Amino acid sequence: MKQYQRIIFISLIALIPIGLASKFYQGPFDLWLNNSVGGVFYEMFWIFLVVLIKPQLSPGWVALWIFIITSSLEFAQLWKPPFLEVIRATLWGRLLLGTTFSGWDFPYYIIGCGLAWLSLKYLKSYLKLTD
Repeated sequence: MKQYQRIIFISLIALIPIGLASKFYQGPFDLWLNNSVGGVFYEMFWIFLVVLIKPQLSPGWVALWIFIITSSLEFAQLWKPPFLEVIRATLWGRLLLGTTFSGWDFPYYIIGCGLAWLSLKYLKSYLKLTD
């Protein structure tokens, strides 16, 4: 189990600069990368973090719950109370909660959840671990 967690930790460390780069990249396709593709890395990060903390959890269930939670956060972007707007005005608020609802984010959430789930499933089988 320790090797499993070590690999997940390294993956998390790699995902942080990749995810941030996708948000701040300037160049060809920057609008697409900044506003959509980052959702893939966002989902993967949260799934890996939960499984790192609780490695006995099924990656499939974690992916499903992360998708539900982040989809709820996406819909919450339609709600604009003053206290949330203050939080969203900060960098961390924008990164964690987002600012603008977009239905086009959901396919990227699904891709991120699928990639994280498949990665963890493969890693478990490679390390001969069971769910």
